[in-house]
Amino acid sequence: MNKICYIVLVLLMTTACKSPEARVPKSVKSGSFIDASIIRNKKLQQYEHALIKDIMTQNPEIEYFPSENGFWYYYNTKVEKDTLTPKFGDLVTFDYNVKDLNGNLIYSKEELATQEYPMDQKELFKGLREGLKLMKVGETVTFLFPSQLAYGYYGDRNRIGTNVPLVCEVTINAIKPVKNH
Repeated sequence: MNKICYIVLVLLMTTACKSPEARVPKSVKSGSFIDASIIRNKKLQQYEHALIKDIMTQNPEIEYFPSENGFWYYYNTKVEKDTLTPKFGDLVTFDYNVKDLNGNLIYSKEELATQEYPMDQKELFKGLREGLKLMKVGETVTFLFPSQLAYGYYGDRNRIGTNVPLVCEVTINAIKPVKNH
């Protein structure tokens, strides 16, 4: 009897432990949607960069700086003596407005009110978040953001539509460093 139980147990273990066979898909989809999306995004990026370059060409009296993050900016007010820029966790107090590339005001400084932002610890669109890191207290900087660094495909679901490049004039009022810097 023990031999029979042993054989049954071995048979159960070898047949029951097999993993199920993977099903082969009936049709294989290519990456055509992804490929088309990549092409569309590259064209959009090139188009927006051309619009921004055109603005810079039309204003040769302004010295524009390219950022490492893919946006451009210029100083309305530059502070030379101070070296403190916001770091992770620092509380940054700032005012800003939002315009489209044609200069049409979307949100005024008064509407947006003074912002208090713990650096990189709260939601803020990527371009503005990275732009603040370049600034010092008392500086006013105008940023030109392509849409992918602003509100991108979704917009802000209010006044900023799909794929809208933005111009933001930002003034930092204060930076309260975190104690552990």
